[in-house]
Amino acid sequence: MPNAATSAHPTETPALDAIIIGAGLSGMYQLHCLRDRLGLRAQVLEAADGVGGTWYWNRYPGARCDSESHSYCFQFSDELLKEWEWSERYPQQPEILRYMNFVADKLDLKRDIRFKTRVTGAEYDAARNVWHVSTDDGGRFTATYLITAVGCLSTANVPQIPGLESFAGKAYHTGLWPHEGVDFRGKRVAQIGTGSTGIQAAPVIAETAGHLTVFQRTANYSVPAHNAPLSPERKKELMDRIEETRRVMRSTPNGHPFQIVDRSVFDVSDEERRRIYEKQWEVGGLQFRAAFRDILLDKKANDTAAEFLKDKIRSIVKDPKTAAILADIDHPYAAKRPPIDSHYFETFNRDNVSLVDVRSDPIEAVTPTGIRLKSGAEHAVDIIVFATGFDAMTGSLIKLNIKGRDGLPLAKAWEAGPRNYLGIQVSGFPNMFTLTGPGSPSVLCNMPVPIEQHVEWVTDCIAHMRKNGIARIEAKPEAMDRWVAHVNDAAKATLLPEAHHSWYLGANVPGKPRVFMPYAGGMARFRDICNDVAAKGYEGFELTGAERQAAAE
Repeated sequence: MPNAATSAHPTETPALDAIIIGAGLSGMYQLHCLRDRLGLRAQVLEAADGVGGTWYWNRYPGARCDSESHSYCFQFSDELLKEWEWSERYPQQPEILRYMNFVADKLDLKRDIRFKTRVTGAEYDAARNVWHVSTDDGGRFTATYLITAVGCLSTANVPQIPGLESFAGKAYHTGLWPHEGVDFRGKRVAQIGTGSTGIQAAPVIAETAGHLTVFQRTANYSVPAHNAPLSPERKKELMDRIEETRRVMRSTPNGHPFQIVDRSVFDVSDEERRRIYEKQWEVGGLQFRAAFRDILLDKKANDTAAEFLKDKIRSIVKDPKTAAILADIDHPYAAKRPPIDSHYFETFNRDNVSLVDVRSDPIEAVTPTGIRLKSGAEHAVDIIVFATGFDAMTGSLIKLNIKGRDGLPLAKAWEAGPRNYLGIQVSGFPNMFTLTGPGSPSVLCNMPVPIEQHVEWVTDCIAHMRKNGIARIEAKPEAMDRWVAHVNDAAKATLLPEAHHSWYLGANVPGKPRVFMPYAGGMARFRDICNDVAAKGYEGFELTGAERQAAAE
């Protein structure tokens, strides 16, 4: 049998049980579960020429995971855990990509992944109860189940700045980085954006650039990662604690291998609180927000963490004016994705780095030679780096041009914002599952945890359908309404919606509906809800038997 990854693409393929779109962590695991556990005929369609998903495309300087390496990996297999050895506390993009290829090779996944195949459309055929999927090379695929594994952060958001097309230099988006890299030596570089990606990229770009100018619209908090190689002793300790780590990850709200301390900010004195924050700062990483249970629930509690971090910025950055701009943060700590860094604020002490506050003086246009501000000030640059993030959570799904029953486009169904049930299914789109879609915890978590939970739930659901002669599953509209209301209530119970410029709300994409997209009720709670739905016979879903489906035909 020819290798599906390398064989010539036929115009039409035999019917499959499942088509999976995307070969990142979720698509790889979904293929393994359906093919190797259920024995189904499954095919992955992947636009890139290799596995990796977001880690295939995001190769920008400083690209690194903000989850600790021993937790940013599959937990379903002790064998995989024991055969792979991480080198650092926070792995860089090349190491993560090597890990994903290791998994793909170990599980023999690539033979059922069709690379260099971009999905251009998917349409539900109600009469036959199948999905027809078309690709950019003229291919056409048919399957009972359509599973999107396109990732939450994989559609680059390049701002439509007037004059961009006239720029005579080079422009790059961090999410579409050239695989051969970019040579910054001696160049005048503009970096637009200071979210997690910009905070990672700036220190590395500054090392070789002739001059780096960072254009900041929204000031951001950041906590040092204190990244370091893993010692042999630490590696052994992590290996010995596999079961404990897995248990903690699956029981915490964010899927990380540490617990949130069960105490209030106001249970301790000011002096003790300062000591705790200092200790967490020295530990580094995302554990800073786990020092108290109410940091993301109570504004006054959050203010104590926010002021501590702003004071750190002022103490690190030597120029008072620059420090003031960097510390002029307008949202609660961790209400936006909380970055961690390697010497980000120290970068602004370099002679070849400057900061421009585009909140007070917005970018008006890109000129052939650089960037012009509203005040008329011009910055001559050779390279522009857009660290402007993604059309998060919905962008990659909308781009697939999916049409459900009666030709209903997903873009139309979601024109007022994403509506679904459990982040997994949309009414009007039978037998379609969206892994880590909007309405799921996804981006608020250490991603492998919700990925494994989603994939295993979908796998169990399909197994249940096949065992019981169920031809079709579809979310009920009223279940979607209840879930969207619950997602909104969960967000309102936190400070997350107070970050008005957050991509959690879609605020970074002009014209996108302002809807809080991820589920803020916690990963452990979400898992329990999903398990309960399944235990009650997939409550909230309409299940259609094969006989009724045949009669409908």
